[in-house]
Amino acid sequence: MIVKPMANENLEDNLNLIGRSFYAASTLICVPNSLAENGPALGTQAGENNISEIKKTARFTRLRRSTQTSFNLVYEAKPEL
Repeated sequence: MIVKPMANENLEDNLNLIGRSFYAASTLICVPNSLAENGPALGTQAGENNISEIKKTARFTRLRRSTQTSFNLVYEAKPEL
């Protein structure tokens, strides 16, 4: 299971009160932590396309959005057999 803050692919679609809060947290917490671990530094607003690419790199074959709320997206990822 992958739980991410609710984010759309386009920046313009995330410019609301919740999206702005997520961008602020991402800038101060998520991106620096990822960079410290030599990660991709996608932050909290990675978007479904970026999550799908990470899934492939991690050798998961299927990604399905199992549920969503106003604040979170929940994905189910299945490993390669």
